[in-house]
Amino acid sequence: MKVLILNGSPHTAGSTFTALSEMEKIFAENGIETEIVHIGNKAIRGCIACRQCSQTGKCSIDDIVNELAPKFEECDGLVVGSPVYYASANATLVACLDRLFYSTHFDKTMKVGASVVSARRGGLSATFDELNKYFSISGMPIAPGQYWNSIHGGNAADAAQDAEGLQCMRTLARNMVFLMKSIALGKEKYGIPQKEQKIYTNFIR
Repeated sequence: MKVLILNGSPHTAGSTFTALSEMEKIFAENGIETEIVHIGNKAIRGCIACRQCSQTGKCSIDDIVNELAPKFEECDGLVVGSPVYYASANATLVACLDRLFYSTHFDKTMKVGASVVSARRGGLSATFDELNKYFSISGMPIAPGQYWNSIHGGNAADAAQDAEGLQCMRTLARNMVFLMKSIALGKEKYGIPQKEQKIYTNFIR
């Protein structure tokens, strides 16, 4: 089994990475293959609503988003980590996720998602909620933890002292492993839930 981990912080080894690394240890203990991709320092522009991906199957802006697409399709779980900027996720990460989720047309149903946020002090729960919406709209079960998946620290050294935050990461990773393995067994026995053809409406018709 594989988990793709996206580090949305501009700092390669900052507070967000500290949290993600704590999860990575638990994944390794349970035989789960992981790959951390650092995207927070990349030049990633937002979606331009050209909708070319509906014809080509990939984003028209050919950058790391298209490189992530096959990794996302192959993985059993996706972890997204971000620092908090004005009670929101890093704009670079948001641009990446908007385009990654929209331009990829493979079935994401029952891939397990988890979001992790870091901040010196506040804005964590708002950012956590923002990131989870990518999973819920895609039919991806969201792995639970023991609290909202957050860690406090202005830098990696501070985050490493947040004992409760680190424990939250370990609990989240263990729960994610259990959920992925349980879903794999469920798929073998029951398949995935039946899908209806999507109905698209708006507020004027």
